[in-house]
Amino acid sequence: MSEDQLEALIIQVINGAVTTIPSYLDEIKENKEVLKVENPQEFVYGIVMGMALGMGGAILSAQKEMPTEEDQMKIRDIVYKHIPEIRERIFS
Repeated sequence: MSEDQLEALIIQVINGAVTTIPSYLDEIKENKEVLKVENPQEFVYGIVMGMALGMGGAILSAQKEMPTEEDQMKIRDIVYKHIPEIRERIFS
């Protein structure tokens, strides 16, 4: 899989995760006592980042064996490149 293809797939994952932001924020508000989350936006930011990083690895695992450290760094670099837009969509 080329780096462009991987980036396109990761962007799809990010966009899919970002669409869930309103429902996550509502869920946190409804379950404040159980979840004990101090900053809902930071919590959701962690969820979205985890989804993007985790799914990037899963995509590569489906294509071949476990991602190498180099593969994981590529995924991280792609996801990190999109942090400003992810944060903008969560915190605005």
